[in-house]
Amino acid sequence: MTQPLAGRTVLVTRPAQQADALAQAIRAAGGEAFEFPALAIEAVPMSDLAAPLAQLAKADIAIFISPNAAQFGMAAIRSEGGLPAAAMIFAVGPGTARVLQAQGVSGVIVPDGQDSEALLALPQLARVTGKRVVIVRGVGGRAMLADTLVARGALVTFMECYRRVRPQADAAPLLARWQAGGIDAVTVTSAETLDNLAALLGEAGRTLLLHTPLFAPHEKIAEAARRFGIARVIATPGGDAGLMEGLLNWFRNETGSKNE
Repeated sequence: MTQPLAGRTVLVTRPAQQADALAQAIRAAGGEAFEFPALAIEAVPMSDLAAPLAQLAKADIAIFISPNAAQFGMAAIRSEGGLPAAAMIFAVGPGTARVLQAQGVSGVIVPDGQDSEALLALPQLARVTGKRVVIVRGVGGRAMLADTLVARGALVTFMECYRRVRPQADAAPLLARWQAGGIDAVTVTSAETLDNLAALLGEAGRTLLLHTPLFAPHEKIAEAARRFGIARVIATPGGDAGLMEGLLNWFRNETGSKNE
């Protein structure tokens, strides 16, 4: 049986330490994963987290925004004795919940969707007047979640435990492969990753990026890609599984249309 991604090469732009699962799934479907991290994640120094950790110790609610927030946040939290026993713990999406659960956090509340809007629709966050909420996130995240909770009467603080940076990377091997027709699809998991990728590619790679199908696991990221000018943008379900679903459906349909 022909594998769905046989003969296809997919560009994987996740941070280096987070690319393996998607790359392995692409290979399992017969494709090749070209790994080019367009985002790097760095922990915020513990010296910058003393005040947020003190707030967390008194929190009624802790919200982890992403798998990175769960990974880096829990590393800092465990060093100070762990999460407060009485706090409700929320995760934005199942991937974040899995990271928390792997670190021994039980009773994590997860919405059906994978964004702040889905989280805010949960009944547990409808009445939060006077509740102390700590949002665990990266430096400079979206304000909408905090603003909405404040409007509902919550007392919100942030624990910004990691920062996203543009890697120092040589794009020449990628450009050579792409110019030879060797990149069939691009995956990006944030608008910032797309911006970094474009900057790393430079003008030499802009046309290639604009004319290669791009897969994004959220409509907001897809919208950013369309604004950038990419001709074919496919919004997929969330996470690596969603990206794979989108890739498989796209290339099955493309193969089918060529064979008709």
